Amino acid sequence: MPDIAPSGPVVELGSVTVAYGRHAALTDVSAAFPRGAVGLLGPNGAGKSTLLKALLAFIAPTRGTMRVLDLDVTGSALDIRRRIGYMPESDAHIPGMNAVSFVAYCGQLAGLPGVDAMQRAHEVLYYVGLGEARYRNLETYSTGMKQRIKLAQALVHDPDLLFLDEPTNGMDPKGREEMLELIRDLAHAKGVNLILSSHLLPDVEFTCDHVVVLDKGRVVAHGPIAELKRSMAHAVVLDAAERAASKVTPEPADAPQPKTGRVFELHIKGDEAAFREALRAVGLDCRPGEEEMLHLVVPDGVDLRQVFAVAARQKVQVRHLQPSVMTLEDVFARALGEQ
Repeated sequence: MPDIAPSGPVVELGSVTVAYGRHAALTDVSAAFPRGAVGLLGPNGAGKSTLLKALLAFIAPTRGTMRVLDLDVTGSALDIRRRIGYMPESDAHIPGMNAVSFVAYCGQLAGLPGVDAMQRAHEVLYYVGLGEARYRNLETYSTGMKQRIKLAQALVHDPDLLFLDEPTNGMDPKGREEMLELIRDLAHAKGVNLILSSHLLPDVEFTCDHVVVLDKGRVVAHGPIAELKRSMAHAVVLDAAERAASKVTPEPADAPQPKTGRVFELHIKGDEAAFREALRAVGLDCRPGEEEMLHLVVPDGVDLRQVFAVAARQKVQVRHLQPSVMTLEDVFARALGEQ
């Protein structure tokens, strides 16, 4: 069975459209999910669960191509399912079974011999925190315990890729925190590839390095979370300058676009125009913001002490200087057109 290349994506989508009758749940979706932990983020109804089901060949797309673990979904659905662990959003337990029997049975369905499946069932139940309750019937489990058992059955056959659909649904704060710690450990300590589908931004930001954002069945943003935050910070610089243009001296027509680098919020007392010009002369970009706040872009490798040196030469007092901290929520809001 072919393996994916060490640096290749675990999932590739090309112009995928999925429709339920006349309603398109996904429209022309193209994206690549890299190895590691990838968040599939979007509001309820964005098409996240539909996408996971299509990748598992539970739903056939109207058009488009899908590859999972370098296998074509259309022709290799069973091979793909053997290599994937799927934690569905809804409960899928078998009444009358205890936890260890249920997880072992799921392992056998995935192709493990009976003895190996039982051994793995005990191991993963301890890993997810259900070791002491592994002989209890599933009907007696709380909502949080049922979420853990779903994770256990997804892990039992040691899959190459995990699909986790809303894994913290219905959990109390402590249980949710523990579930997220488990997912983070799987991705970052144990090297498990996973796609975490959620509408909860903190869950994705805590566990994932990359994100694909869906809205109304379309991809509206994708990429490494750190880079998206950084791009967002630079977009804020330009937006703030545009909003403030009517209140401050506009940028010269030949003013360069902001360089890439760290973005800071800056408040000074003194001649702002002369200070900004002096900063530009030493390679630092400074743009007007709102409420007398400036946005400063310090290129990578440039010492921040240059700002204070310029301020001293211009006899300007620096009253406030701190990094402009962007969150995944900022990226999400901008992608959905809320900013």
